[in-house]
Amino acid sequence: MITLSLAEIAEVVGGRMHDIPDASAEVTGPVVRDSREAGPGSLFVAFIGERVDGHDFAAQVVEAGAVAVLGSRPVGVPAIVVDDVQAALGALARHVVHRLGTTLVALTGSAGKTSTKDLIAQVLRRKAPTVFTPGSMNNEVGLPLTALTATDETKFLVLEMGARGIGHIRYLCELTPPRIGLVLNVGSAHIGEFGGREQIARAKGELVEALPPAEEGGTAVLNADDPLVRAMASRTKAKVLLFGESDEADVRAENVRLTDTGQPSFSLHTPSGASDVTMRLYGEHHVSNALAAAAVAHELGMSADEIATALSEAGSLSRWRMEVTERPDGVTVVNDAYNANPESMKAALRALVAMGKGRRTWAVLGKMAELGDEALAEHDAVGRLAVRLNVSKLVAVGGREAQWLQLGAYNEGSWGEESVHVSDAQAAVDLLRSELRPGDVVLVKASRSVGLESVASALLETGAEGEVAAR
Repeated sequence: MITLSLAEIAEVVGGRMHDIPDASAEVTGPVVRDSREAGPGSLFVAFIGERVDGHDFAAQVVEAGAVAVLGSRPVGVPAIVVDDVQAALGALARHVVHRLGTTLVALTGSAGKTSTKDLIAQVLRRKAPTVFTPGSMNNEVGLPLTALTATDETKFLVLEMGARGIGHIRYLCELTPPRIGLVLNVGSAHIGEFGGREQIARAKGELVEALPPAEEGGTAVLNADDPLVRAMASRTKAKVLLFGESDEADVRAENVRLTDTGQPSFSLHTPSGASDVTMRLYGEHHVSNALAAAAVAHELGMSADEIATALSEAGSLSRWRMEVTERPDGVTVVNDAYNANPESMKAALRALVAMGKGRRTWAVLGKMAELGDEALAEHDAVGRLAVRLNVSKLVAVGGREAQWLQLGAYNEGSWGEESVHVSDAQAAVDLLRSELRPGDVVLVKASRSVGLESVASALLETGAEGEVAAR
């Protein structure tokens, strides 16, 4: 973080200083909420959680070098005490972002946010120092913590914004006002919480409503291939830049194909020129993510050749998202178990089939959470799609939703041993260990709460005779 005195921080957050011998003492290190990350010059933010109270670690973090604690009560060591720690953290982030004057890029969408954010960051940091959201720290705590890692050298700040309801993205934009806002798509993720796709579109569109007008540099980057996203152009005073495969997109892809290993290749067209891209990531769904990143980079002055080179060299920065590993025996494990919704599940299945040409393919799938009344239909549809794509074997893992996955496959014509339902992750591991053959490709995917990453880990341990080769 940029250097701030404790007196300045207290003023910014409206806090009261306790046990601070020198108000001019400066925070020169990071702002952290995990006591294990506290170090010299840091500021520790003490949250009260369901099981842990951060205030209990106050003495420990100061001993580790933290300058002070930002909390809701005095703790016997230097502290700035506030009524609402979360609001204070947000106020501090807003102050730092305003003072830095860095170009802030915010993005949201129902699927692909983290992968796209990682692509944007890898492209932009070729141009200038870039700070971006680690993993999926995209809520009212993770977002300001990310913003507070920016320094005087930071040129671009790329922030992923998630939403659990109407007003959430509006609030995040108040904390860290973006100049460029990107909306990827409106899908079925969290549809049970929102109550419908139109409500999801209403929430995601809060991002473009928060942008400055075009004459002040505001730019809304919108998906031309998603009607609900494209319609958001009427909700902003910012300049609108469209991306997609549509002929009307300003940044578009032509001649899209998949390589023999399932990696997308296409011709990138921008208003400044065209260039060829062959990605290291897996699955055709990454084309849209790449175009979104390209549109942002174009708006920030990068050429088509620069963007294409960066996209071709970009990898996956976040764990368990189409993480492809090949065992010594030739079995390929695709760990995409971080999260799942209907759109990402279908994209992953198509990527599996593309990667598995001429090989046996396995889809080890579990529950997609927060689908509400749509849950039965959506799980049934995924099971049916696995059959239509000719996936060799579907392994549905878990309870009721997994049964719906298998039922969809059965109703689509999977009457033999092409699909099976197992009770839990260990049962899936036992089945795969007994039936996998060299050369098979295994996709593992479900919502985070299911914990299917344990299946991928077990499979890699099984095949760990010799060194596992990650691709």
